[in-house]
Amino acid sequence: MLASITFSALVAALSLGFANAAPAPVARLTVRETTGPVIENEYIVKLKDSTVTATHIASLPFAFSVSDADSPVTHAWNDDFFRGYSGNFIGAALDAILASPDVEYVEKNQIFSIAETQADAGWNLQALSHDSAVGGSDTASMKYSYTYSNPAGSGVDIYIVDTGINAGHVDFEGRATFGYAAGQMQKMDGHGHGTHCAGTAAGKKYGVAKAASIIGVKVLADNGSGSTTDIVDGLNWVLQNVKSTGKPSIASMSLGGDQSQALDDAVAKLISAGVQVAVAAGNSNLDASNTSPARVASAITVAASDIRNAKASFSNFGAAVDVWAPGVNITSTWIGSTSAVKTISGTSMATPQVAGLAAYFLSKDTSMTPQDIFNKIKSLARADAISGVPAGTTADFVFNGGGEDSGSPLPSPTSLAPSSPTSSAETKSVCPTWWPNCPWEKWFNN
Repeated sequence: MLASITFSALVAALSLGFANAAPAPVARLTVRETTGPVIENEYIVKLKDSTVTATHIASLPFAFSVSDADSPVTHAWNDDFFRGYSGNFIGAALDAILASPDVEYVEKNQIFSIAETQADAGWNLQALSHDSAVGGSDTASMKYSYTYSNPAGSGVDIYIVDTGINAGHVDFEGRATFGYAAGQMQKMDGHGHGTHCAGTAAGKKYGVAKAASIIGVKVLADNGSGSTTDIVDGLNWVLQNVKSTGKPSIASMSLGGDQSQALDDAVAKLISAGVQVAVAAGNSNLDASNTSPARVASAITVAASDIRNAKASFSNFGAAVDVWAPGVNITSTWIGSTSAVKTISGTSMATPQVAGLAAYFLSKDTSMTPQDIFNKIKSLARADAISGVPAGTTADFVFNGGGEDSGSPLPSPTSLAPSSPTSSAETKSVCPTWWPNCPWEKWFNN
């Protein structure tokens, strides 16, 4: 009897213990801090992979859907891209989000800006298409040539994630369209930065991938700045559009700011989904590993060099940098008219050259993955070509293979001026209009 009572008591005690045992409480998250500028009371919420965004939002105490006009949730993205949302959250709403077991992290909605320095012409195309230094230091008084081969980006879309584009510019030849404007932004480029980048990536006279299609994605306002939310929103649109078109695609992002896990995750997701992204290293002469999206390992992070093959004084550096490209006194398309041009400097100007180069290679082999493109650009780059680079930073300079894909040496800059138009259907030397005294009508091959 005693044994029976003891056993019964044990069972009862165990049952009571199990009944009273609640799931271990989930530790309340804290908002990730940032040293950069932010939008007050606006946050990015990243959910765990097991969570359905719509279901999570509906479970919150404020129980609004993103479509409700008075909802604090302003954006919710496709779960196949960035599983999360953003909005204006204070008090109990923010507390509920931070306490939710569905949430991976919460960060403040930061401000990012263009990676341009500035101001007042075309040595860059020769530099990336010849296996030798351009030489000299006067970018406005020398003649340069650009050697490349067809299809030069044909069949590839380049998404310019920036301030928008002047889609009607003559240098785009009707190949440019305005795809998307985030938030309340208008489908126009009121700044010029995005148009300049588009021309550098794929303009007829000024661009690398001269036959690629250009799609403008406006995530930065006309003052050159934009929020994490707007940038992630634009990248979400890019991925959905790529899925819709099925076309091989590249993205160019000449912007940056403080570290943002949300932005980094969005860029990395776009790349893992098949779209390689060229990103600017930044213009603060600091370690790019401390900025976003420059620190994204799978992206191609581009630093800026000058005509002497030296580090541009403003360019960021560090282990995050993958390659260097021309970024000082770069002439390209602008706003204000359909033929406007401007000469500016920055890692912003270097980045679209690499995006164009990625499109150039992708058009030759559309089966290339983002990693293949990354490897191609790294393998063709001229090793240790840039001087003044801090320790721990690559000094590799972009090279397109010289119109072939072999990477074989080409003539020195002193012998580059053609005596007649290049006859090869595969290799062309282009004399853009911004060369002083250059008879471009004679040398330009249409």
